[in-house]
Amino acid sequence: MINKERIVNEFLKYVQIDSPTKREGQFANFIAKELKNIGLEVHIDNAGEKVGSDTGNVIARLEGSKDIEPILFSCHMDTVSPGEGIKPVVKDGVIYSDGTTVLGGDDKAGIAAVVEALKVIKEKNIEHGPIEVVFSIYEEGGLFGAKNLDYTKIQSKRAFVLDSGGDPGQIIIKGPAQDKINAKIIGKPAHAGVCPEEGISAIQVAARAISSMNLLRIDEETTANVGVIQGGKVTNIVCPEVEIKAEARSLNNEKLDKQTAHMVKCLEEAAKEFKAEVEIDTKRMYSAFSIDEDDEIVNIVRKACENIGLKPFTQASGGGSDTNILNGHGIKAVNLGIGEKKPHTLEEHLKIEDLVNSARLVVEIIRTV
Repeated sequence: MINKERIVNEFLKYVQIDSPTKREGQFANFIAKELKNIGLEVHIDNAGEKVGSDTGNVIARLEGSKDIEPILFSCHMDTVSPGEGIKPVVKDGVIYSDGTTVLGGDDKAGIAAVVEALKVIKEKNIEHGPIEVVFSIYEEGGLFGAKNLDYTKIQSKRAFVLDSGGDPGQIIIKGPAQDKINAKIIGKPAHAGVCPEEGISAIQVAARAISSMNLLRIDEETTANVGVIQGGKVTNIVCPEVEIKAEARSLNNEKLDKQTAHMVKCLEEAAKEFKAEVEIDTKRMYSAFSIDEDDEIVNIVRKACENIGLKPFTQASGGGSDTNILNGHGIKAVNLGIGEKKPHTLEEHLKIEDLVNSARLVVEIIRTV
């Protein structure tokens, strides 16, 4: 049913249209026309104006031939760096980049699967309920497109996000909350060779704070990381200022609160010990979500997988996605595996078989609802 040659060619076309985060406009205009040509009503919201992107989220709707509740399919349009000038290479049934950029399967593989499924639905006159589509901006780095989506345009209460690296059949039913922790440690400069005792080393304070933190894998649900440290210019001055960027994640909101409080306390105590000052900003980027194993939306995907010979399996994710935001807005959402391997790297690749199976699954979900 899926046109293999067509979906591959479309995917290759998609990844060659640059859409780095906050510059998704060219691709958004292209894909909006594609959706209109299929027969969907298309709207681009004003999220871009709010977050500094050159376009908004693409929102589309296909009216149904069955009087049932609408369902939503969601993917994101932006790609990480280096993601401009992508030159896809097909070899032995696998699509790669030429090794100088990412491939962009994250998340244009999801978009290709949804678009091909919609074409098949129309071509084969498959009965379906109302179908809504959101292709979001600025997902990478903060899920800002989904956060600023015009939810007045969405009627669905169930959503299927195609943005996970597992094989088709994977159903992500749990995703973590994330806190960003930014800290500025303010010490006191002094000549490092003449009177270092008169200074307060912000680097020393940072080192003490970080060495006191529980980091990386905290437990089966919680992680924490210090990712960026910036400070100092020369070796002959006691460093007066350091900036730290860190994060904590957990599938359990209470555990996340505890971990973030622990990291903040380490910073405060180290500053107090060395008589330095510290400015700390913490921000909850998104909340955790958890869908029951036997929830109707999970069973829909299970049945659809079984109908087309895929093996369904549920998992928790350690990363955030638009799934978190949709759930937070009262739209029950699961994230589905589409086979994107090694995303965010120059080794990113995608099996053609997985691309085709992702589209098959979208069609079957539409038929199963």
